[in-house]
Amino acid sequence: MKLLKIHLTATQIIILSFLSAVLIGAFLLSLPVAAANGQATPFLDALFTSVTSVCVTGLVVVPTATHWSFFGHIVILGLIQIGGLGVIAITTTILMILGKKISLSSRMLLGAAFNLDTLKGLVQFLRRVFKGTFLVEGIGMLCFLPVFVPEHGLIKGIWFSVFHAVSAFCNAGIDLVGDSSFVPYADNLWVNLVTMMLIIMGGIGFVVWWDVIGVLKKKKNLEIRKGSVWRNFSLHTKIVLSMTVFLIFSGAFFFFLFEYDNPLTIGNDSLGQKLLESLFQSVTTRTAGIATISQKGLTTPSVITALILMFTGGSSVGTAGGVKTTTVAVLILAVISTVQGREDINCFGRRISEKTVRKSLSIILISFIASIGAIIAMLIFENGDSVDIIYEVYSALGTVGLSRDYTMSMGLAGKLILSICMFLGRIGPITMVIAFTMKDTQSPVRLPEEKITVG
Repeated sequence: MKLLKIHLTATQIIILSFLSAVLIGAFLLSLPVAAANGQATPFLDALFTSVTSVCVTGLVVVPTATHWSFFGHIVILGLIQIGGLGVIAITTTILMILGKKISLSSRMLLGAAFNLDTLKGLVQFLRRVFKGTFLVEGIGMLCFLPVFVPEHGLIKGIWFSVFHAVSAFCNAGIDLVGDSSFVPYADNLWVNLVTMMLIIMGGIGFVVWWDVIGVLKKKKNLEIRKGSVWRNFSLHTKIVLSMTVFLIFSGAFFFFLFEYDNPLTIGNDSLGQKLLESLFQSVTTRTAGIATISQKGLTTPSVITALILMFTGGSSVGTAGGVKTTTVAVLILAVISTVQGREDINCFGRRISEKTVRKSLSIILISFIASIGAIIAMLIFENGDSVDIIYEVYSALGTVGLSRDYTMSMGLAGKLILSICMFLGRIGPITMVIAFTMKDTQSPVRLPEEKITVG
């Protein structure tokens, strides 16, 4: 009798690997040893916590600092690290450490996990990702030590530094400070700067790291002409850096403008403090989820600003979520080209392919449809203010983790809906759609073209 063979695509394997990590994490967190009171956590709450950790989101239905034991915190941290780097990447690294040969299929799977178009130097790329990740997290941990060690003592201070360095770099937004997140450190310039550095480094993506480092090395070795550093960056890097800087400072400007006189957020603070809090809010809203001001107290214009930033998210091949900065940039460039009557979509002296434009449009449209569907489902099955629900859904889909004090008040339906949203946000809605396509369905025959009227 022949065994039934199931042939899975790379996309399906990636999704199943994340799902497996979620289920294993949920099982571990449901054990009595994982809770501070020694009693088993309801499986749905453990599942939600596992999803929010693996999907590096940060929405929680139980207080992270007080509900979980040290074992529970270790499990959560491990899930965050796995989710930030990817299950496939970690599994492949373990095989490399054990001296196993990485097959072509494994390399193709790894390339799909990192959304790369080439298999050239893939294993070397993976090594650099891990080295770079642990280096940045290590530096972040050392930077946190002068703050957390005096507050909590040596052992607990080191643990706090490690946990928050990993959480910030992976854009997870889960912290051990308490129910108010990083609000107690809103006036601590050092904690704010270190946290923002970690969030940005994780959010810009690994590809950008190596491109910048490579160009700077060439500059140092005089391999490129003076003053041409920017010109030697890849188009991807230029778009990512440009969009990142624009979103951070434009977001900070609008938060500062809309919250300036709001006593519920930054209205009672000094000018310097307002600027710092506005900048941090702009950085963390793009998928990090660590808060230094009350999200419940935000004005309506600030909420709209936050929704746009959460939907956009960070950049590709990194630890951030959202539809990604490059995706939004491509769509904006496509609109500009259409308005100007140009056939080609150009950026920084290069032409963007039609395939990239179609993929960008699909990602944004599917993500938007998913958000609308989730909002409608939440409004049907859950009680609460519509603004809070919309904020929660976009926070989950963007794997942000910011909440207007709504998450812990949800019922069974809300927890399941947001768990699906977080999973979709981490995997990507378009990836989930592609996962159900077992083979390439592209037809070799191109049909006749006929024009239609639009607009």
